[in-house]
Formats: sequence, C-alpha cells, structure tokens
Amino acid sequence: MDYLAFEKPIEELIIKLEKAKELGTDGSVDVSKTVSDIESKVESTRKEIYGSLTSWEKVQLSRHPQRPYTLDYIEALSGGDFIELHGDRGVKDDKAMVGGWGTIGKQSVMFIGQQKGRNTKQRQFRNFGMANPEGYRKALRLMKMAEKFGKPVVCLIDTPGAFPGLEAEERGQGEAIARNILEMTKLEVPIIVVIIGEGASGGALGIGVGDKILMLNNAWYSVISPENCSTILWGNWDHKETAADALKLTATNMKGIGLVDEIIKEPLGGAHTFPEETFKIVKKSISKAIKEFIDIEKDTLVHNRMEKFSNMGVVNE
Repeated sequence: MDYLAFEKPIEELIIKLEKAKELGTDGSVDVSKTVSDIESKVESTRKEIYGSLTSWEKVQLSRHPQRPYTLDYIEALSGGDFIELHGDRGVKDDKAMVGGWGTIGKQSVMFIGQQKGRNTKQRQFRNFGMANPEGYRKALRLMKMAEKFGKPVVCLIDTPGAFPGLEAEERGQGEAIARNILEMTKLEVPIIVVIIGEGASGGALGIGVGDKILMLNNAWYSVISPENCSTILWGNWDHKETAADALKLTATNMKGIGLVDEIIKEPLGGAHTFPEETFKIVKKSISKAIKEFIDIEKDTLVHNRMEKFSNMGVVNE
C-alpha cells in the first residue's frame, strides 16, 4: 500500500501492527492486547486524519494509485458478467473511454466511464484517462444503444479532463462533448452518474448529464484542476492548495450548490484502503437510484432532467 504524506502516521501504526502480529505467530508471546491497542490507535488516527481533510488532500486521495478505477467498479458491480463494446464506428476505439453491457442485481445496464492506468504502460495505453472525440462518440453510441433496448445508463466519471492535443481538436473535441451534453438531456432512459475520482472540466461533463448525480466523498468535481488554476492565476503550481480551496471542488461543496444530488460516503480510510466495502456501498446507491427512475414515463423523465440542469446556477435575489 502506498501512503500519501498526510497518511504517514497511519503507515507507522500499520507497520507496528504487522510486527506485533508476526511476533505472536509462534505462540510464545501473547500480543493480543498490544495488537488490540494498536488497532484502536489506527482507527482513532484514521478518524482524526480523514475527518479533517483539506480540499487539496481530497484531490490527492482522488488520485491515489490504489484507488479503484472504472473497470474495477464495473467488474465488482456486475459480478463479472460485463461485456465490453468497442469503437465509435468512425475513427477508432478510444481506450480512455470504456463501456458495455452489465448487470446490477437483476437489472441490465449500460456502463460507460473513463479508465486510467496503474503503471506507465497502462497509462499510455489509456491516455491517462483523457478521452479523445472518438471516446465521447463511442459513449454516445452506447447510450443510444441503451435507449433502443430501454436499459438504464450508468456513467462512472474519473478523468483529469478531455485530451487537449492538437489531433483531438482537429477531430472536433468540443463538438463531441457538446453533442453528448445535448443528447444526454434528451435520452429516454434513466441516467445515473457517479463521480468516483477526478471530475475535471468538459472531460467529465461529456458523460456527466444524468437524472441522479452521485459523488464519492473523496472525489472532486470542477471546471479546472487546482494545478492548472494555479498556473493561470500565479504562473506556477505553487498555489495549488489555495486554488483547491477557492474552487470549492469537494463533494460537500458540490452538494451545497446543487451540482450533485447525493454524497456516497467511503469507508473510513478511503476507497483505496477498503475497495470491497466501497463497491458494496456504491452498488447499493446505484441500485436505489435506478429504482427511483426506472418506472418514470419517458416524457416526464426527459422534462425533469432538462429542468434539473436548467435550474443549476440560477440565483434568486
């Protein structure tokens, strides 16, 4: 397990705990009380650290190398029956955007989401989770397929942004994202969106229009990353922590201004520490959201979704 700078006190306790357990394996020394004391200390330290995280620390957690990615969630949620679909029928198959059929319980759904990589080779293969226009067009193709068969769409957001390369702009990056936003507002099946890690800029919005927007409490959602915001305002990354606070990008901030509907609370210690527990919590939240919208008439579903997003940012004075 990798530990972030602010998690070091936990790492030290975990090391002590493992040593105590090793000492007690031969049975010559009774270490049960020592183990119990250290476990209690680990729990209290986790409560202290994770109960007072700054905005920047939550950004760091959202990028933790052991944090579950989209395909991890899909495999766990669908029980291994996921069938991935490929290609936008125009340019190529974008590996940064994944999608396909799966089930949650007995309900068939179309999963769509950005996928990052664990090591250098995978990160290059997945383009660091930054989709090209063909990725968003693939996502739209799969949404339309779900609509054709009357199945809900589940979008899992985890991206540092859409790919900003010249070739992406040449192939219509902005148009592809805008088209998805337009078409998602009109889609005649329920759309459940879950922000599981990073939710940056148009890269997130390209699959981020839904009837229910869920967000893990250690994820972030903003028009720009703290580093890029710091670069624009101060000319370097040195003020990224200040930028993170100013951007109001945490789940609590997003819920407060109505941009997300529900915060999914991760187990104490984060999704990277307890992935299996996190999968169960997320599955329960998605299942509940699907049941909430599955029987709503198509016209009402679309109308309510349009009203929901049209009312965002409206201020009464």
